[in-house]
Amino acid sequence: MADEHKVADPGPLGLAAFAMTTFCLSSANANLWHGAGATAAVSLALVYGGFAQLLAGMWEFMRKNTFGALAFTSYGAFWLGVYAFINFQKGTGASLGVYLLGWTIFTAYMLIASSKTNTVLFLVFLVLTATFVFLTIGNWGAGHSSMVKVGGWLGLLTAVLAWYASAAGVINDTFKKVVLPLGPRG
Repeated sequence: MADEHKVADPGPLGLAAFAMTTFCLSSANANLWHGAGATAAVSLALVYGGFAQLLAGMWEFMRKNTFGALAFTSYGAFWLGVYAFINFQKGTGASLGVYLLGWTIFTAYMLIASSKTNTVLFLVFLVLTATFVFLTIGNWGAGHSSMVKVGGWLGLLTAVLAWYASAAGVINDTFKKVVLPLGPRG
């Protein structure tokens, strides 16, 4: 079946870009290393989380994978938006809460669609939905730093799950057998 595709599977790239950028920003939200991950996250948001993931989404369109195309293109745009939000808009507080609320809604319906992919990807979207809920609440109005911190820890778990899914994609493809199981669903 792989011979039918014009491009290699872009999923591992998109997941790795998402995982690394999420890891850095979530480490700042969880207040690890005194927020040092924020600077790394902003740079990654432009290049790896943004552009690389956007490209992965375009390649998923070529593979006729609607779920992958929408997910990677959208989250690539999310990270480009985060970069713009921080560098050009200087947005914080309630405006960040509104931004995150939109992404919470999007992620919640992608969670439903992910239930037909594999168990690991479903878990990525489940934990990511919870991450966005906590970050939205934490950034709304006066802000609730404890909620942002919980969102940070959930984001770290999201990153670990996405890295696992990425590793499984590239390792299983390279070895031409299942080395890291993903747990098929629907």
